[in-house]
Amino acid sequence: MSKQVVLRSDYFCIEELTTRWMDNDIYGHVNNVIYYSYFDTIANCFLIDKAGLDIHFSEVVGYMVKSDCNYVASISYPDKICGAFRVNRIGNSSVEYGVAIFKDGRENACAYGTMTHVFVNRHTEQPTKISGQLLEALQSAFIKP
Repeated sequence: MSKQVVLRSDYFCIEELTTRWMDNDIYGHVNNVIYYSYFDTIANCFLIDKAGLDIHFSEVVGYMVKSDCNYVASISYPDKICGAFRVNRIGNSSVEYGVAIFKDGRENACAYGTMTHVFVNRHTEQPTKISGQLLEALQSAFIKP
């Protein structure tokens, strides 16, 4: 089975990330579960910085309901890496992100995947329609995969 080639140009937003000593596993590379932490950081940086989401007080919060990751090439501490973000699909209350990890200066992704947030009312935990600044920011990051 051949792996998909995923490029930086496939994404809207690139953020520098830092690998940490503790990210490496016994085999000397970043452990698979750490990639999900990187993906979560990328998505939340976008939501806070671009969509104005106040993670402590906003009436609307995003709950992660689905995620996946495809591993292409390993990374390890002290590699310099970048995380990439885009919006693949916007529904009424949900959004699917495309996310990827790149070694600094490289065009091909080391790992890529998707994450799906459902936006809910913070107090009732019921799905809520995406609107306002959040919707505008998500629409600005939409890139058809």
